[in-house]
Amino acid sequence: ACRALVVGWSRCCAPRLHSFRLPLLCPSGIKCGGVLSAPSGNFSSPNFPGPYPYETECTWLIVVAEGSSVLLSFSHFELEYHAACAYDYLQVYNGAARDRGNLLGTFCGRSPPPPFSSAWHVMAVVFRSDRHVAKRGFAAAYRKDACGGQLTGLSGEIASPRYPESYPNDAECRWSIGGPGAGPLTLVFADFQVEGGQGCGFDYVALFDGPAATAPLLGRYCGSTRPPRTVSSSPHLLVLFKSDFNIGGRGFKAHFYSAGECQEVFTTIKGNLSSPRYPSFYPNNLKCQWSIQLPPGYRVKVFFLELDLEGRSSLTGGCDYDHLSAFDGGSESGALLGRWCGRESPAPLTSHSNHLLLALHTDRNTARRGFSITYVGVVPMNVSCTRTDFHIQIPVQSLAQLERDRIYLGTPSCAAQVVGGNFKIHTRFDTCGTESQKRNNTSVIVSTLYIDFSAGVQEDIHQYELQCEPRRKEASVTLIAGPDPARLSQAENLLDAQQREGAATDTREIKSQDTSDIVFISICILAGLLMLIAVVGLVLL
Repeated sequence: ACRALVVGWSRCCAPRLHSFRLPLLCPSGIKCGGVLSAPSGNFSSPNFPGPYPYETECTWLIVVAEGSSVLLSFSHFELEYHAACAYDYLQVYNGAARDRGNLLGTFCGRSPPPPFSSAWHVMAVVFRSDRHVAKRGFAAAYRKDACGGQLTGLSGEIASPRYPESYPNDAECRWSIGGPGAGPLTLVFADFQVEGGQGCGFDYVALFDGPAATAPLLGRYCGSTRPPRTVSSSPHLLVLFKSDFNIGGRGFKAHFYSAGECQEVFTTIKGNLSSPRYPSFYPNNLKCQWSIQLPPGYRVKVFFLELDLEGRSSLTGGCDYDHLSAFDGGSESGALLGRWCGRESPAPLTSHSNHLLLALHTDRNTARRGFSITYVGVVPMNVSCTRTDFHIQIPVQSLAQLERDRIYLGTPSCAAQVVGGNFKIHTRFDTCGTESQKRNNTSVIVSTLYIDFSAGVQEDIHQYELQCEPRRKEASVTLIAGPDPARLSQAENLLDAQQREGAATDTREIKSQDTSDIVFISICILAGLLMLIAVVGLVLL
C-alpha cells in the first residue's frame, strides 16, 4: 500500500482516494504529484524553475470540501511545443485523472492554460515529459471557492456550502453555468432542504435563464420540496443561492448537463442519433433522453450501429454504471425493452407502440465512445398467402397521410383498396410483378410492396420484399429499401409474434384466403375422376 504521497519513487505505485487511482511515474529522487487537500496551495513541475526531468509523469489530485469548487490558475508555463501536444504536455481534468469524459484541456508550449473552475470538488492535473527537450515547466496555484463559480463543462455538479451539513448564514453564491458552443442547459436537483417561508423571502435558490440576474427568472425555491427539472432556453444558466442571518438547513445538491446533444425529440419516419460528442468520449454525469414519437399505428425499429460504454459491474454483473436503456412509450416509467453497457451488440428491437424512449445514464468515472443508432418507423402490416394468392392488410391510420395509390404491389396498377379501416391488396401470384424463385432449395414466390412517402422533388419510397412458400402457406416481409438500406440489415423479418397472432385470429379473413385452395383441390379431384373414367372406357373397349 502507498502511504506517502510525495516521495521519490522510480515508478510510483498508485494510491487510492475515494476510489480514484493516481497513475504516477517519477524518477528516483524527484518529488512529483500527490493529493492536495488544503483549502488553497501551490504546486509546480519537478525542479521548477529549473528544467524538468525527462520521462516524468506526475498527477496532482486536488480535493476540497464537498459543495465547493476548485479554482486553478497558472503563473508560469513553458513546456516543449508540439502542434498536437504529443511530446511534453499538461492535462486538466474535471474530476478523476485519466477520465477522458472529464478532460478540460491538454496544453503545451509557452501559452499558459486559462483559469479553471471545477464542476465539483475534485480536480486533477497531469504532467508528462518525454525523453527529449526539457523546459522550465510550470507553476500553479489553487484555492477552494466557498461557493459559486464559472462552470463551462458539458456536465457537472453544484452544492450549497458545507453540504450535507447545515449551510452558513449570510451566504450568497452564484454559479454561472454554460458558455459558447453549449446547448440549452438542464438542471436537476438531487436533494433540497432550505429554510422555508411565504414567498421564499428568507433563504432561497433562484434560477435565471441567462448568465446574469438580469435574465428572465425561471423560478425561486425554498422549503424541502425539490424544484422541478429546469431547462434553459439558451446556453447559459445562473443559479443564485442566498441565506439570511438565522435558521439554516441541509442545503441542496444538483447536477447539470448541456441538453443540446442530450435531450432531443424525433418525429420523422427515420433518423439517426448518437451519444454526446460521438465518436469522441462522452461526458460524465449525464442523464440524456431521446424520445422518438411517430404517427399513430407506427412502431419504432431501432438498429444499433455501435455501442461502447463502461462495462458491467464485477460484483453484480449488471449495468450499474454507464448504461443505455430503451422504454416502450414516452417515459422511463414505461415497459423496459432493454438495458445495455460495455461493448455489447444488441439485436434490433421494435417498440409495441408509436413512442419509444432511449435514456443514457453516465456516472462521474470512466467514459467511452458511446453509441450510434439508426431507427425507422415500421408500418404494421399483416401479410399472408395461400398457394395462389398474396393478402396484404395495413391499418389506414398508419399511413393516414397517403392516398391508396401510393401503396402498391409490384407496379402502380396494383394499388391498394380501402376496405373498412384498412388498405388491402389481394392479388394472384401471376400478376403484379410476382415471380417464382429458388431459395435454399425451396421454391418461393417473391414480390415487392412499395410505400411512396415522396414529397415534392424529394423521393422517399420504402420497399418491402414479400415472400411466400406456397406449399406451407407461410409469408414473410422484409424491409429492403427506404431508410438508408446500406446501414440496415436487409434480412430483418418485420413480422413479429403480435402480427402473426393478429393474422391468426382473423378467422373470416382466413376463410376467404382459403377459398382459392378449395377450388384448386376440387379441380384436381375432378381431373382425376375424368382420367379414371377414360381409362375404364378404354379397357371396356
